[in-house]
Amino acid sequence: MKNSTIDIKRFNELIKTFANKKIAVVGDLMLDRYFWGRVTRVSPEAPVPVVDLKDESYHLGGAANVSANLRSLGLNVIQCGLIGKDEMGYKLVSLSEKLGIDCKGIFADDTRPTTVKTRVFGNNQQIVRLDTENTEIVDNAGERHILNILHTEKNIDGVVFADYDKGVLTDIMIREVITECRNRDIPVFVDPKYDNFYDYSKVNLFKPNRAEAELSLNYPINSDESVRKAGKDLLNKLRCDNVLLTLGSQGMMLFESNSDVLSVPTKARNVADVSGAGDTVIATFCAIIAAGGSAKEAATIANIAAGIVCGKAGVVSVTLDEIKADLT
Repeated sequence: MKNSTIDIKRFNELIKTFANKKIAVVGDLMLDRYFWGRVTRVSPEAPVPVVDLKDESYHLGGAANVSANLRSLGLNVIQCGLIGKDEMGYKLVSLSEKLGIDCKGIFADDTRPTTVKTRVFGNNQQIVRLDTENTEIVDNAGERHILNILHTEKNIDGVVFADYDKGVLTDIMIREVITECRNRDIPVFVDPKYDNFYDYSKVNLFKPNRAEAELSLNYPINSDESVRKAGKDLLNKLRCDNVLLTLGSQGMMLFESNSDVLSVPTKARNVADVSGAGDTVIATFCAIIAAGGSAKEAATIANIAAGIVCGKAGVVSVTLDEIKADLT
């Protein structure tokens, strides 16, 4: 097993090129809606709390949160996915464009709603989550729109698949995009879910979490030995360059096709919320590779970035200054 360290000097060298890099994010776009309020009584109608609403906020989620993290790091982003022709879809686009995200890869579909996760908080505790979504496979018009954008877009330095099993990523789209990227020598980074797990072959990075890997490999990953077996099995099955297996509080393990293995333990922190940490990991890893860093450097920085966002409440992005502060 090899170790990797990265200092502030090396990090500063890498981030100098971020502003010149363009990443395409392809996947399931979501909008996170938060209702905040106070609870002082129980409803007389049912044994549930009554929330006196005080505030409402909106944030980019799913694949859109990957885009937001890349923009927060200073890279250029073209976002590809689906929204509904509805108020929430227009809000998602508006929030994206305010961050400087290019939204021409988004297809507005009038047959489905924008995916929205609505969370209600009372006294800073989540009480309920309401999901609005349609997980049917994207129709041909939406699929061709996204593929045409990716085929014609120039100077792409990386493609991130952010898969949440919401119907945007089809086997045809995955296959065509990976083939196109291989022909153009564009690295591909994958944050998988369950449905398309083994469709992402011959990519640069495959980043499952423990639960996704366990279900797809059909055995428990509960020891150092099983973690190593899982990483090697995934490398062999997918024929990819790198597998980054995220393990929650146990950090992450990087498996490279040259047989190197890197264990990246978590740094002790006060964890406020793990929501969106996976999006931060894939975005940061992609950014470091696009800038010319090694897989070991990318995993090390991605782990730091994930730890930072876990220390904040809600789905948020990491910043360069926060990473720099952690390195100094």
